[in-house]
Formats: sequence, structure tokens, C-alpha cells
Amino acid sequence: MIRITVEKRLSGANGPFTLSADLQMQPESILTLYGKSGTGKTTLLRMLAGLEKPDSGRIEVNGVTWFDSESGINLPPQKRRVGMVFQDYALFPTMTVRENLLFAQEKKDPRKVNEMLELTGLLALCDRYPETLSGGQRQRVALARAILRTPDILLLDEPLSALDQKTRGQLQDEILKVHRRFKLSTLLVSHDKQEVFKLSDSVAVIKNGRITRKGSPHEVFLDRLTSNKFSFISTILSIRRVDCIYLAVIGTGNELVEVVLSERDMADLKPGDEVLVASKAFNPIVMKL
Repeated sequence: MIRITVEKRLSGANGPFTLSADLQMQPESILTLYGKSGTGKTTLLRMLAGLEKPDSGRIEVNGVTWFDSESGINLPPQKRRVGMVFQDYALFPTMTVRENLLFAQEKKDPRKVNEMLELTGLLALCDRYPETLSGGQRQRVALARAILRTPDILLLDEPLSALDQKTRGQLQDEILKVHRRFKLSTLLVSHDKQEVFKLSDSVAVIKNGRITRKGSPHEVFLDRLTSNKFSFISTILSIRRVDCIYLAVIGTGNELVEVVLSERDMADLKPGDEVLVASKAFNPIVMKL
């Protein structure tokens, strides 16, 4: 069991705010932190890794206290069994793929490195340098390196956001495969609802530093006040007037849809708003969240 109860004062685009998190994470599960940029998601990962210190609170991982403000406990990063994967890969450019993986191990085990290379489809690339690899291949190396640390918790900070949709899908499958193979406890940061739904056992929505909703992906994203044959949540990209009606362009995945808005809708909606788009038959409902 992983328990995180921390607070930290931060500065955001709209001024100072307090990140306040109270989370429990089941072993061998994937918990996703979902929310807009600047809400404290990455800071929470960094506090878990020991790269930033909470102002107050407690972090306990599998019965071991990593941080406790009252007792003065604050384990340094090197004593926390954490694997981290970032957007930018953070590989050593002068090391080959194999050397990057060997470096991650406290006790060098070439046999285990070979097993990981085979599992992640990197064996044929083991003597290549990071600059010669594609983005997806480099992220596979970063993931393999993090797992070879045998972490108590794997931290994934939007690791796939810089990749194209097809590569993202392939790497999502890869993450699920190694997560289950090594029975990892994984904390993921993502703002992609499809990715969250595919990967997560549970989701915590963070808004302005506060956790506003927790539950399964289905509970968080699909349980609604309305009963609909079709629905999705997305963001209004633009609104334009055509004759006597208003048309809102709303993104859904890599596609765009155009929805007719009423005068009543226009009183409450503007570009940038996150909305629920739902339809029971042919008349869509657009509801601000």
C-alpha cells in the first residue's frame, strides 16, 4: 500500500496556490493523476521521488516511511526505490542502449538486461546510441531502464505526450505488458482521456492543487447526470455565428465535430471550456463541466 498525504505551497499562472493531496494506492495497480498543466501533478511525482520536499505531510510506501514532517524523516532520492520516466527520455547520449540499462542496476546483471531487451523489443538495437533511435524507441529504453531499478513505485510523467498517435498506442500496450509482467505499482500523469481510460485502474482528478474527484476511469469520465446513447468530454476550440445559429468546434481524439449551440448555451460557453457533449437521439446536449 502506498499512502500520500502532503501539502506544498506553489506558484501558478494565476498566482500562488496550495497543492493538497491525500491518496492511497493499491499495490500492483496503475493510478493516474489527471488534470490541466500547472495543477501540481508533476510536483507530486517529484515529492514522491525525493526531488522536492513537501511543506508538510507524510509519504509511506509498503510500510516504510519516506517522508514525515512531524518526525523529521526525509529519505534522500537514492534511498527511495523509484523508477521515473519523463517526456524527454533523459538517456545518457554517450552510452549505448545496453549501457544505459546496465547503468540503472545497482548490481550489474547482464542476463536480466538481456531479458528486458527482449521483452521490450530492443535487443536488435542494444548497441545503438540514443540519437540514432526514434522517439518511441528511446521511450522504450527509458521505460526498460526505470524497471531495471526494481522500483517500489514507477512514476510516469506524461511519457508519451511527444509521440504520434500510432506510436502512443503501441507504447501504451508496452506499459501495460511490463506493468503486469513485473507486478509494478505505477503512478501516471496524463491529460489524455483515452490513455487514462486504457491504462488506469483508478484516477484522481486534480484542479487548482486539489483532488476534486477519485474513482475508476468509468466512474470519473462516464458516469453522468444524463442518460445518453452517445457522449464524450472535450474542449471547445472555437465558436462562430452562421446566420442565426452558433457553431462550436469541439475536438474528439484526432477528429473535430461541429455542434449547434443555442442562445441559452452561448450565455455560459466560450472557447477553452471543457464540456460534456451528449445525445439521446439527434439533438446534442452541450453541458459545461
